[in-house]
Amino acid sequence: MKQIKIGKREIGNGSPCFIIAEAGANFRISDKPEENFKHALKLIDLASEAKADAVKFQLYRADKLYVKNAGHADYLGKKKPIYEIIEEMEVPYEWLPKLKEYCDKKNIIFLCTPFDEESTDELEKIGIECYKIASYTISHIPLLKHIAKKGKPIILSTGASDIHDLQRAINVIKAEGNEDIAIMQCTAKYPAPLNTINLKVIPNLIKTYNIPIGLSDHSREPLIAPLGAVALGASIIEKHFTTDNNLPGPDHGFAILSHELKELVTSIRQLEAALGDENKFVLEDEKEIYNFARRYVYAKTDIKKGDAFSKDNLAILRSGKSDKGIHPAKFYDILGKKSLKDIKRDEPIKEEYFHGK
Repeated sequence: MKQIKIGKREIGNGSPCFIIAEAGANFRISDKPEENFKHALKLIDLASEAKADAVKFQLYRADKLYVKNAGHADYLGKKKPIYEIIEEMEVPYEWLPKLKEYCDKKNIIFLCTPFDEESTDELEKIGIECYKIASYTISHIPLLKHIAKKGKPIILSTGASDIHDLQRAINVIKAEGNEDIAIMQCTAKYPAPLNTINLKVIPNLIKTYNIPIGLSDHSREPLIAPLGAVALGASIIEKHFTTDNNLPGPDHGFAILSHELKELVTSIRQLEAALGDENKFVLEDEKEIYNFARRYVYAKTDIKKGDAFSKDNLAILRSGKSDKGIHPAKFYDILGKKSLKDIKRDEPIKEEYFHGK
């Protein structure tokens, strides 16, 4: 699998899963910009404490995202026009260097999703290390080209898309000379029911594209979908988080809480340890039991020199700390052969007892 690299962090091809704590629009908790900025910093703190690899925000401008008469979004359950909601959630450009600097201080990667060319250029000014592309940008060909030309790794979400949408977007990005692409399986529903996550597409995408494949999970359940994705080979997990599900705003309600984010990161690392690798072998931790409880061939009764070995005088037993006989795979090979010496009960049967030295 081709790897991509974000900062010093390698993604794909056996590297640990790259975990993105999605702050998104959840920085906004009031009409006071100073309170919102402090909350953005708090979200960075919580993501860092949870040991996520990156924390991600979103950068858009209402006039570049929606037509003014777009109306209200039914899925948000609010009568306020979506244009006004987006205006309220705009991250000021002057915050960007401050947020990135704070992330650097907290040793966590700062990521941000641009939704237009101007936002992309603002992120480029602060030295963004990777571009995350939102699901509904997958058909915005001019923006895909603009981002691809920056030459940075791209993580592409694919909610509400089919394989043709995905392939076209990849072709557009690669046509600009950018091969550092990762794909995120995603369900564009907020929250997304678990039966819509479609984790089984992940191995198929890995096989098809041989690049890092991840999951951007919008379900409220904190563990099931991300852990299932990692078990199926996902290299990236993205999950929205917040400090309170009751805060105002479109994304707080389905986001996980900070303690659940910690549990998610810990569980993924434990799962990765449990997954091991694809080779079957005797583990170092198994060797004590291996040496104690493996079975070998022993004399079930006293056997005289010249007696024939049979099922009546042989047994396959665990050795414990005693001397070991021949491997049970040779049991049928020695039936009928004559013993070359006297053997006491429970004595291990050795090769030289029937083959000679």
